[in-house]
Amino acid sequence: MVGVLVGFSIIGFVILVGYLIERAGIAGPGGGRVLNRVAFFVASPALLFTVLSHADARVLFSTFLLTTLCSIAVGAGLYLLIARVFFRTPVAETVLGAASSSYVNANNIGLPVALYVLGSARYVAPVLLLQLLVLAPLILGILDVSTRGRLSLAGIVTQPLRNPIILASAAGVLVAISGITVPAAVMAPLELLGGAAIPMVLLAFGMSLHGERLLKAGSGRGRVAAASVIKVAVMPVIAYLFGRFVFDLGAPELFAAVTIAALPTAQNIFNFAARYDRGVVVTRDTVLVTTLASVPALLVIAARLAPTA
Repeated sequence: MVGVLVGFSIIGFVILVGYLIERAGIAGPGGGRVLNRVAFFVASPALLFTVLSHADARVLFSTFLLTTLCSIAVGAGLYLLIARVFFRTPVAETVLGAASSSYVNANNIGLPVALYVLGSARYVAPVLLLQLLVLAPLILGILDVSTRGRLSLAGIVTQPLRNPIILASAAGVLVAISGITVPAAVMAPLELLGGAAIPMVLLAFGMSLHGERLLKAGSGRGRVAAASVIKVAVMPVIAYLFGRFVFDLGAPELFAAVTIAALPTAQNIFNFAARYDRGVVVTRDTVLVTTLASVPALLVIAARLAPTA
């Protein structure tokens, strides 16, 4: 438990530094966005490649991932049911709400939590692949149809090929499965770049929190509340039930599955909303609310489920 608290303290401290950097104007206009882009296009792909190339391939295709998939499916389905009964929003807003309640921040928050709390990024990597290769194209396809009246199939199919995190992760998985040994001259600079990923994403995230106003009147607070409760409180319970009683996960895997289920909503959902100009305020507020609420949720999970040895 002490190690878990230290891990969260490290994460929180770096996020706070990012917030203070933005508040003081040290990075200048757009500094956080630049930092986040460097992390997304360079450092995070390097980190995921180096981690996955040494990963046990059984974790990538396992009941652990099935547990995560079940928690995502049930969480999204629950929001769709609530939206149909209480909100009756258009298709695009409903889909974005369901995504906000189930699509986890496996990159900006998930990678630091995996490294400092779970002890390895190997648990979060399969979730990244699942979301980027399967869920994101599905969400974007529905948004295309509902907002434009047509489906850009080529754009959706080729989207994963334009994402450096997907490409680097897929390359790492191929190396792990094939048993290829990457030369040290190649691996060393990638490890150096990957080491910068976590500080950069945490600083950029802290910078993004400055100046935001939450839950203004008329901004869809009911939808934000529903998505946030499902994401932070309900999904971890679903993951625990499936992991414990259906898939019989061991203690480390169960702890990892429940922890990942409690991660906040991914910023990607806000990006999708902004791209299609649908549900922008609701998705933004859900990202911020779940980010704040996930900290006590993750501490409770760690206190109850973290392996003692």
